[in-house]
Amino acid sequence: MSRLGVVIAATLLAILAAVVPIAVMVYATWDRAVSLEQSRLREIAERTLRRADVSYDQSLAVLKTAEASRLAPCSAAHIRRMQSLVMTTPSVDQMGYFEGGKLRCTSWGMFEGDADQPAPDHVTSDGAGISINVRPKTTDGSKVIAVTYGAYDTLVDPRRFVDVIADPKTRLALASPDGRLLSQQSGIEPALLARLLRQPGEGLDNNTLYATARNNEWLAIATGPRTALAATFRQQAWLFVPIGLLLAAAGAGLVIWLSRRRLSLRGELAIAIRRRELYLHYQPIIELETGICVGAEALVRWQRPDGTQVRPDIFVPLAEEHGLIADLTDLVIENVVADMRDLLVQDRSAHIAINLDAGDIISGRALKSITQRMAGSGILPQQIWLEATERGFLDADRARTMLAAARRAGHSIAIDDFGVGYSSLQYLEQLPLDALKIDKSFVDAIGTESATSPVTPHIIDMAKELGLWVVAEGVETEPQLAYLHSQQVQFGQGWLFSRPLPRDEFIAFHRQRQQRYGAAREDMQNPRSVPVEQAPAEE
Repeated sequence: MSRLGVVIAATLLAILAAVVPIAVMVYATWDRAVSLEQSRLREIAERTLRRADVSYDQSLAVLKTAEASRLAPCSAAHIRRMQSLVMTTPSVDQMGYFEGGKLRCTSWGMFEGDADQPAPDHVTSDGAGISINVRPKTTDGSKVIAVTYGAYDTLVDPRRFVDVIADPKTRLALASPDGRLLSQQSGIEPALLARLLRQPGEGLDNNTLYATARNNEWLAIATGPRTALAATFRQQAWLFVPIGLLLAAAGAGLVIWLSRRRLSLRGELAIAIRRRELYLHYQPIIELETGICVGAEALVRWQRPDGTQVRPDIFVPLAEEHGLIADLTDLVIENVVADMRDLLVQDRSAHIAINLDAGDIISGRALKSITQRMAGSGILPQQIWLEATERGFLDADRARTMLAAARRAGHSIAIDDFGVGYSSLQYLEQLPLDALKIDKSFVDAIGTESATSPVTPHIIDMAKELGLWVVAEGVETEPQLAYLHSQQVQFGQGWLFSRPLPRDEFIAFHRQRQQRYGAAREDMQNPRSVPVEQAPAEE
């Protein structure tokens, strides 16, 4: 390299060493400022939920007390009792008693007009009705919220539900869980409010930061101006300045850039999991004797908002390394139940296999998650297989406890990628297993001179001796299929049958196989070749 070239390269590296740490510092400071503001708005939204609960609980307590009263309806004593309840309950402005759906008297006295009991817009889990935009004839006609229970109702100023102490620039709104607006403070952009009522979440648009919180009865929305980030950004900048100076002095611009990129990918993955951006493809599992599709292995996929795909062998280890794997597993379980519920209820012979992380095997947390999400779905436990790699069995005693509990619950247990990790025969002998999956590397060796070629029949024989089902992964050729069939391997999966499919395509594939090969189970006496439908070429 010439002297000029050396000077140019040195200059570029010096600029890079100075600019990259500063840029990283600015980005980190901004990200931290946004995160803090989001947390603040989320906490305010949660406080709004608690405030709404207090107002509602006070109204419900008053209504239940009135319902239990033995006083003659609309007698002087009855009206005095309603007046007393209203005066001692801060959130209640008025109380009314109805007969035959018509208002007869209120805490103000007898009512001589004609007013119907409000029809509820939302019914709570306690059985109380919530009516919004009620204009009572006994007041000045301002809109109020009516809480009805039995023959009584209470009228509540909507502002009481969002009466939360917060920054003056923060704006709050409260809605029912299905998005019916109950109360709002002025200043929330109508288009943003309408979107958050339909799709609650948190984020930052051109002018506004927003966050939501919800429970069984309410949806709370908190917004703040984007300009609020400026003060938070300045505060956080003082924390990041020493880091930026240290990185600039070190001159490790390239290393810093790569590490920040990795951290950025981790944060992006965390956001993708939280926003449910990851989805599933399903790798069909074929019964080799009949050719029918008996289920699938759920495979997680990640597509960024810009359309680029991140490979599982990149983001799954990243999730394991940074403590995101539990959330990722929960997301897979949630999607399996949502995607496959109808198919599994209609075809009780079908199953879906879910891969579990080593930590899930040892802790047993995933089993609780599966049980919770399956509740009420109609899916049977035996229709959800659990697959674990050998790393999950390093703590054999704890793994055995969890697997035994899963089998008692009805799940089948498969050891995945057997022979490529911490292989030991004791896993097969001592752990409560139902199936063994032969890794693709051993299937690839079938019919070759590879050093792993002789291992495949031994794995199959071991599984048979222990009474385990055998599933061959990565079946791609007819000779491989013929060999596996000759060795009485029960199940196979791979591109010879189908590539991993999106939900709708897998359901169509499954039904097509059932229709085409379903009768094969009733015709086992006549030997015939295994039907194989070639997978379409990848576009």
